[in-house]
Amino acid sequence: MTTPTIVLVGHGMVGQRFLEALADRGVTERARIVVLCEEPRPAYDRVQLTSYFSGKTPDDLSMVEAGFMERHGIELYVGDPAEAIDREARTVTARSGRVVAYDTLVLATGSYPFVPPVPGKDAQGCFVYRTIEDLLAIEEYAKTATTGAVVGGGLLGLEAAGALKGLGLDTHVVEFAPRLMPVQVDEGGGAALLRTIEKMGLTVHTGTGTQEVVTADGAVTGMRLSDGSELATDMVVFSAGVRPRDQLARDCGLEVGERGGIAVDELCRTSDPAVFAIGECALASDGRVYGLVAPGYEMAQTAASVIADEEAGDGFTGADMSTKLKLLGVDVASFGDAHGTAEGCLDVVYSDSRAGVYKKLVVSADGVLLGGVLVGDAEQYGLLRPLTGTVPPVSPEQLVLPAGAGAPVALGPSALPDDAVICSCHNVTKHEIGRCTSLPEVKRCTKAGTGCGSCVKVIEKLLPAPADQGLCGCFSYTRSELYEIARTLRLTSFAALLDSHGREEARGGEGCEVCKPTVGSILASLNNGYILDGEQASLQDTNDHFLANLQRNGSYSVVPRIPGGEITPDKLIVIGEVARDFGLYTKITGGQRIDLFGARVDQLPSIWTRLVDAGFESGHAYGKALRTVKSCVGQTWCRYGVQDSVQMAIRLELRYRGLRAPHKLKSAVSGCARECAEAQSKDFGIIATANGWNLYVGGNGGATPRHADLLAQDLSDAELVRLIDRFLMFYIRTADRLERTSTWLERLEGGLDHLRDVVVHDSLGLCDELEALMAAHVADYRDEWAQTLDDPERLRRFVSFVNAPGAPDPSVRFVPERDQIKPDLTILTIGTLEGATSR
Repeated sequence: MTTPTIVLVGHGMVGQRFLEALADRGVTERARIVVLCEEPRPAYDRVQLTSYFSGKTPDDLSMVEAGFMERHGIELYVGDPAEAIDREARTVTARSGRVVAYDTLVLATGSYPFVPPVPGKDAQGCFVYRTIEDLLAIEEYAKTATTGAVVGGGLLGLEAAGALKGLGLDTHVVEFAPRLMPVQVDEGGGAALLRTIEKMGLTVHTGTGTQEVVTADGAVTGMRLSDGSELATDMVVFSAGVRPRDQLARDCGLEVGERGGIAVDELCRTSDPAVFAIGECALASDGRVYGLVAPGYEMAQTAASVIADEEAGDGFTGADMSTKLKLLGVDVASFGDAHGTAEGCLDVVYSDSRAGVYKKLVVSADGVLLGGVLVGDAEQYGLLRPLTGTVPPVSPEQLVLPAGAGAPVALGPSALPDDAVICSCHNVTKHEIGRCTSLPEVKRCTKAGTGCGSCVKVIEKLLPAPADQGLCGCFSYTRSELYEIARTLRLTSFAALLDSHGREEARGGEGCEVCKPTVGSILASLNNGYILDGEQASLQDTNDHFLANLQRNGSYSVVPRIPGGEITPDKLIVIGEVARDFGLYTKITGGQRIDLFGARVDQLPSIWTRLVDAGFESGHAYGKALRTVKSCVGQTWCRYGVQDSVQMAIRLELRYRGLRAPHKLKSAVSGCARECAEAQSKDFGIIATANGWNLYVGGNGGATPRHADLLAQDLSDAELVRLIDRFLMFYIRTADRLERTSTWLERLEGGLDHLRDVVVHDSLGLCDELEALMAAHVADYRDEWAQTLDDPERLRRFVSFVNAPGAPDPSVRFVPERDQIKPDLTILTIGTLEGATSR
């Protein structure tokens, strides 16, 4: 028997889902799979395409699990699209000249952007918004542009507009229909969306089309609109809808629809039984071309089942077109019969134009929920969509009214029937989710929550309550709960907190290695006192205990703060002299500081004295606190700079120095979009724009690197500082012990959207309190090195041996290397002087 060959043409989201479905059914073990991909990279998440402008990399967007192709023996050829199909010979010819014979051919060629046939559409400065390569080109061209216009006010059009605004351009949206998003929302929803978007500084032109792209010397200079007006712009992005890519099918004689699309039956077979079509290129048996990913996934499953000789049920007979998105920070959702086309249907509407909220439910005369539109507040989408087609357990009015405005009943996931589809991307029901015990298990076993992500909140509410989340065996409370207890009750000691709120069996004890440093950090962040006074000293780990970093041979490193990396020659000379006189190893770090290694504990006060006298202070390299705010030289020196990044970096580092947190904090300020300071790899990073500052949060470059997410853009100096104050204090208040901002943000329920609601829009009413906490920190800050030097009692701890305070530790030894020193690791035990007791 010969091994059959399956050729997949196109490797987008639907194509990759098809390959996964083949693998799940064991087809990859008994067939040769060949994939011809036009783009230069494997499948990526096109739904999240715009997140590239918020810091996601192409690799972050990849849909292909590492090693997937190799494990299943799939031959993937990127950058080599199919150019011809010979159905009689059953071969596909690729652009490279490669000819592949097939037994089964699957077309997943997707769609292409529609560009209105107007004069000037091909001028320099005109783009479409479809692929990563499109975004790279837009990003590069925007560096020399000032104004951008997007043709199309639909889903992708508004995402494109948000991207242009984020790149610092004055942005216009031109939509031919009388409202934005005409396919998804009704007139009321479009009006609410328009008001909110215009408040963000975008200019919207509805009810008008593009007649001409005006050019000069081959480049865009403006647009002429159908209402007779002209718009000055030097960049145009077309996002006026898509058309199915069916040219390959037309050329080889397959049946296509009158308005495009490769005609398929319920089993996704084309007019040739050996050829299938799935996704946006396919014209389904109900006469529709589906432009959402969830229907494409259903088609992929259906085709894979047929090819695997499995029962495909009813096949693909249509799909749910419900969708939930966040466009320019605005929640927009529609589901079911959103426009109320059913005969005799009724509308239930709630509208708050001040808050930019619009909700409409469409119900039948007998109370069946038929569909709806949600703008500005789509919190209930995950519950309402599965209820579509049923009579909800509460009245429609209670489903749209906000809390406190006549909505006495909170509808939870428990009200949903077991057969309710929770994840429409992967067609997963409440019953299937109920078999799992955690969100990772749900994603692994059912793939629910791995598509658009709109179902995750509902999934989490359907899962069993988590086990004991207590900090440790001493406390049944989490770190964030202990923070609130200490803050609210104004507790200032570990003993008081343990005795009043510890587990019964732990009260009166001494705590453990988990809770002692955790509570020590909480008390330090709340009281901002000297961390080695009284009981606080016993709570610190080794580094905090000596205000320096312990190294592998028992010596310590000293790291003075150098805000923004800016330093005078005189201060450089002092550092050099200290390093020379004490024989220290020196290294310039990636955080724009100079580390001094090799100091004995008894030498630390003398070293600090020299540094403090020269104007230096502790850089807190030893603490779970702010480390550095890195910067480029900004507009002061750089010809590309648009803001003074050094001044801002110094301002921020001096403001947040000494701020104790659940984990270390790093920051950076870049003076332009070229990002020389690498701000998007920091816990909070700032990038200058022509209009102010963009604030990114939740990044880090540690063991699990993560790009930061864009929290807010085009901020003034005061707005930027205020948002960072709120962000840092909210993180300190709610994060778990030893939790970096990146992990915290991913764990935070609602993620970036919730964070933005809290610290930008003050949804919880906490912002005044968060700002007050930060103000108290700034006002009370004291340098820990200087505080230590001013108190003889505090200095007594800095000795190698408690009963021989003047004696150095003989085990701390060094050997020369590259004109400096390095630890001598031939001594593996800590030595002591005869009769002396080592610390």
